[in-house]
Amino acid sequence: MAEKNEGPLNVAVILGSTRDGRFGPVVADWVLGHLGQRDDMTADLVDLVKTPVPAVLPDFTKAPEPANSALLEKISPRLEAADAFIIVTPEYNHSFPGGLKNAIDWHNPQWHGKPVAFVSYGGLSGGLRAVEGLRPVLAELNAVTIRNTVSFHNYPANFDAEGKPTDPACDGAAKSLLDQLAWWGLALRDARSIRPYAA
Repeated sequence: MAEKNEGPLNVAVILGSTRDGRFGPVVADWVLGHLGQRDDMTADLVDLVKTPVPAVLPDFTKAPEPANSALLEKISPRLEAADAFIIVTPEYNHSFPGGLKNAIDWHNPQWHGKPVAFVSYGGLSGGLRAVEGLRPVLAELNAVTIRNTVSFHNYPANFDAEGKPTDPACDGAAKSLLDQLAWWGLALRDARSIRPYAA
């Protein structure tokens, strides 16, 4: 039986866009700001381009060559250590970024029995088609996607110069998202401590 963990949930915030000029860091910083206000969660930003720890992540747009596989070892333990995930994703052509798909596919047990929340951004759809595409992918990996999402429609016009959403309702949506993620995160962490997940 695994030892029960009573501390704050370790939430891996996965920044899914790898394009030059991406808007994702603005959205991720906003998410991290909300996580920083909570006592029940800690955050680990997993940027698929760069990372706050002294390690270079694999190029998730290429096949897993030996050099990339060695670098992958630096991100896999961080996903393993996560109690829950928030994926920050744009929408590309009615779907999610290919680099994000590779990052998900190169892992399997790291997702098992853990909750995943989504914060998306895009044009008229607000990235929601990317989110709906990710749900069955993560279900196949035995993760639990939570109902609530936060989506930013026509995102360039809806953030101010300081990187904050101009609609105050976004803060309430973030709280609802994190409250739901916390419930699932605690419930599933407790369940895994009693009976390790077996796919």
